[in-house]
Amino acid sequence: MAHDVRTAALAAREAADILALTTRAAKDAALVAMAGALVARTPEIVKANDEDVARGRVAGFSEALLDRLALTEARVGAIAAGLRQVAGLPDPVGEVVRGSTLPNGLELRQVRVPFGVVGIIYEARPNVTVDAAGLCLKSGNAALLRGSSSARSSNAALVEVLRDALAAQGLPADAVQLLDAESRESVHELMRARGLVDVLIPRGGADLIRTVVEGSTVPVIETGVGNCHIYVDADADLDMALRILLNAKTQRPSVCNAAESLLVHAAVAEEFLAKALPALADAGVTVHADPAVFAGAVAVTDEDFGTEYLSLDLSAAVVDSLDAAVRHIKVYGTGHSEAIITRSQAAARAFTARVDAAAVLVNASTRFTDGEEFGFGAEIGISTQKLHARGPMGLPELTSTKYVVTGDGHIR
Repeated sequence: MAHDVRTAALAAREAADILALTTRAAKDAALVAMAGALVARTPEIVKANDEDVARGRVAGFSEALLDRLALTEARVGAIAAGLRQVAGLPDPVGEVVRGSTLPNGLELRQVRVPFGVVGIIYEARPNVTVDAAGLCLKSGNAALLRGSSSARSSNAALVEVLRDALAAQGLPADAVQLLDAESRESVHELMRARGLVDVLIPRGGADLIRTVVEGSTVPVIETGVGNCHIYVDADADLDMALRILLNAKTQRPSVCNAAESLLVHAAVAEEFLAKALPALADAGVTVHADPAVFAGAVAVTDEDFGTEYLSLDLSAAVVDSLDAAVRHIKVYGTGHSEAIITRSQAAARAFTARVDAAAVLVNASTRFTDGEEFGFGAEIGISTQKLHARGPMGLPELTSTKYVVTGDGHIR
C-alpha cells in the first residue's frame, strides 16, 4: 500500500508518538509476530519477488543486481530471524547515557529517545524493507520506506505482511509505510519534508547517496559505497591471506563489504600471486591490474582502482611498503572497510591507526563489517560519515538524546 508523502508523514508522526511510549515487551512481541507472519506468508512474498526478478531480467539487470533483488524461502527465513534477533536486543530508548548531580544539587541525566519519523530511501534490496522497519520499531521510530521501482512488488508484499502483524498486536500499522516507487517526485518530496520527517537514510549507489545528501533539507545520515581493500603485508601468512581474499571477494560479491581491491607487498608478491591468481581465476574473478605483474589480468586504469564493482572483478596492485598501501587506500578508498593481513603487531597497529575507515580489520575478511556479524542485529545501513553514527548502524544509532534536569525549586 503506497501513500503520498505528506499524508504518510502526518500518519507516521501520530504513530511515532505512540511508539515513543510503547513498552519493550510490546515492541518485542510485535517483532516476533512480524517474523512469524513473514514465515507464514513466504509463498506470497516469493511470488511477488518473482515478478520483480522477471522484470529485472527483461530490463537487463546485472547478475549482481538480480542477486541483491532476489528473495528465496531461505532468505525470507533469514530476514525473519533478523527480526527475532532484534527483539532479543536491549531497548535503547530510555537508556541513561550519562548522569550526575551538579554542585548546585540539580540532577542531570542524558537519555536516549527516538528520532520520531525516519525516512529510508533505498535501491533494489527488499530485505532492507524488513530490516529498516524492525530496527525503527524497536527504537521507537515510525518508518517511511521509499524503495526502488525494481522491487515494488516485493516491497508491497512485505509491507502488507508487516502492517497486518502490527495491527494484530494493537500497534499502529502506520508505523511502517511504503511510499510510491513509480515516481521520482516521492523522493524529492521526502527530501523536502523537513518538520515532518526527522532524519533520512539513503542506501544504495553513489549517485543516490549524493543526490540525497546534496538535495535534502531533512537531516541525512550518510551511508556510503564500499571500495574495500585487502592489503597483504610483507609479514603475512600467505595461506591465511588467500583464504581471506577469496572469502572477501567471492562469498557474496554483490554487497558493499565485499573486497574490490587487492594490494600486495612487493616482498611477497611473487610467492603470493603464484597461489592467488590461479585461485581467483578458478573462482571466476577477473583481475584488473598490470598484466606484466599479474598474469592474465586486464589492464588496469585509475577508474578501476576507484570502482565498487559489486561483481567478480578485482583491481590489484603491488606496493613497495605499508606506507604505499595506506596512500593508495587514502586515494581510492571510500571509508567503508579496509583489511590488513599480517603477523606483525607493529604493522597492524600502524595500519589501524593510519587508515581512515568505518571499520579496519586485521587478519579478517571485510565481509564481517555487518550489523548482524557485529552482534547488533539487522542493520539500517553502514555509515561512512563521521557524525554520531559510523559503521554498521544498529539500535543506538537510531536514537537521539535529550537532557532531563530535575531540581527542587532551583533558579539561576
